[in-house]
Amino acid sequence: MSKEIMKAKVISTIDENRHLIFQIGRKIYENPELGYKEFKTTKLVKEFFEKELNLEVVDGIAYTGCRAKINDDKSGPKIAVLGELDGIVCNDHQDSLSSGASHTCGHNIQIAGMLGIAIGLIKSGVYKELGGKIDFIATPAEEFIEIDYRSKLKEKGVIQYFGGKQELIRNGAFDDVDMAVMFHALDTGDKKVLVGPVSNGFIGKDIRFIGREAHAGNAPYKGVNALNAALLAINNINAQRETFEDSDKVRIHPIITKGGDIVNVVPADVRMESYTRARTVQAMVDANKKVNRALIAGAMAVGANIEIKELPGYLPILKHQQMEDILFENLIGLEITKDDIIQGGDFTGSFDLGDVSHIMPTLHPMFGGIRGELHSKDYCIVDEEYIYLEPAKALALTIIDLLFDDAKEAKNILKDFVPAMTKEEYLNFMNSNDKLIKREFLE
Repeated sequence: MSKEIMKAKVISTIDENRHLIFQIGRKIYENPELGYKEFKTTKLVKEFFEKELNLEVVDGIAYTGCRAKINDDKSGPKIAVLGELDGIVCNDHQDSLSSGASHTCGHNIQIAGMLGIAIGLIKSGVYKELGGKIDFIATPAEEFIEIDYRSKLKEKGVIQYFGGKQELIRNGAFDDVDMAVMFHALDTGDKKVLVGPVSNGFIGKDIRFIGREAHAGNAPYKGVNALNAALLAINNINAQRETFEDSDKVRIHPIITKGGDIVNVVPADVRMESYTRARTVQAMVDANKKVNRALIAGAMAVGANIEIKELPGYLPILKHQQMEDILFENLIGLEITKDDIIQGGDFTGSFDLGDVSHIMPTLHPMFGGIRGELHSKDYCIVDEEYIYLEPAKALALTIIDLLFDDAKEAKNILKDFVPAMTKEEYLNFMNSNDKLIKREFLE
């Protein structure tokens, strides 16, 4: 079968099964679950693979999540197609649950697209003609939230890392994978797709300032005000901002999650969370040292103790141009014009695909079809036909190019690829950011 016939068959198969893709995308949208809680969503995806595609599925791959494989008997390279299961909290969105959970992150679209790719390759029979393996992995916990809940899972030994792809790297789920592809939804304005994005990485922080209680009106001089320590720390961080290189895109955004217990008692237990984001790993590390210095200085100034729990965050997304070039040609083949494509996106937010991109070639385009900022009350899907089907077609065609002719293109890419980190180096870096820093100034 020629490549052109394969691509035509996949496109027509995705179109013929649009109702299945829409249905699963809508159902997940209506039932959002937060990270490492996606039990119902995992079950939905598992049942889809089993009933619609007759695939064997392994679930619980990173507490939640699931995985299905095709062409596992082939000797060529393996491509993982990823989709994210979790939602986000957006209390003000019209479709959020009473808990605040919503899919204003667009992850339901990713899962529908991943399943659309599987439908196109499997129901058309095209996968049998390809010279490599393909895994479909529904990944948990991309949104780095609910730190306390995930800390408890970690204490129980259920997880080690708070991000789903991090956990999958750690537990060996990517050990036999050579390349990974996925996509994201984005309000692209009057354009249709953004290709070649890069992003920041970050180090997470869970901070506790420990003071001494006293009556706030009668004897505040007997207390040590932990809230003042936290406020000073925030001001200290702000004083560091001019010391960051513009090119490093440093972003630091602390929030106070607990400011005290009651108003007439000097606050003695104050909690803060923060990210230290930057464009490179080294810039993350350098900025984080300054943030820790600023936090400790706030505690020292008022004589409070401080505990800084460092949390391994996400790495910056690295762009792999050879894969981008293949995707670009397929977008043009789908009659998306060059004027409809944004080439290169600069994001100071973070994605856990960045971790995967340091170990293997990855692809992460961002498709339109939505309006409003992600994670906001304004988010909405405005073109289901486009956002559910076009990414599935574009990535399925890209997989065909990579694995056609005994996986010639994939092998060429892998031959020249040098990972930014080996798995061992990656885990060592992550573990270096998994620590508790304590300083005691209380007398």
